[in-house]
Amino acid sequence: MSRIPSVPREAFDAELRELVSGTDKSERELHPTAIRAHHPEIAKAYLRFGAAMRQHAVLPARMKELVRLRIAFFNQCRSCMAMRYADAVDAGVTEPLVCTLERPQDAADLTEAEKVALRYAERLATDHLAIDDALHAELAQHFDHRAVVELGMYAAMCVGFGRLAATWAMVEDLPERFQVDDGARVTPWGPDAWVTARPDPAAR
Repeated sequence: MSRIPSVPREAFDAELRELVSGTDKSERELHPTAIRAHHPEIAKAYLRFGAAMRQHAVLPARMKELVRLRIAFFNQCRSCMAMRYADAVDAGVTEPLVCTLERPQDAADLTEAEKVALRYAERLATDHLAIDDALHAELAQHFDHRAVVELGMYAAMCVGFGRLAATWAMVEDLPERFQVDDGARVTPWGPDAWVTARPDPAAR
């Protein structure tokens, strides 16, 4: 069970309830929002920040999804690893492609831009002070400053909020393999991923 109980949707702050109304999001998809709903103003701000990241994105959905899943692996955030965003699936994120995240630098199906973005994300998640001038020079070969800022802010959001989500243990409504706690590391590659809808309601 989650370590913090969900707020029932009907008990959401009125404005937060409006933000998530009129969508086809399941209770599973709304689980993190239902926990954040204990602090409605922050829950609404989080939704709007995520919406702004999507509305003004310059990075492709496929790249951002790969970055998110690679960070989720290092965070061991099971709810993050179990999820696939529909816009990323539409942009070509297949399960065979997700499997390349086990060894992304050796993957033939990833572009050089995706590989350097993933290397940046991995360092941010595991050894952020190792992000040095050399790595920024590599980023500059593929991205302008706006894209690098977006990549950094998106990856930072995934690292920080993914770690928080992992501590909340929101696993009871996930596919079975993500619920088993036998001490082994879980991976985002494998069976039973599920796809969530896009756009988020706050993006309307």
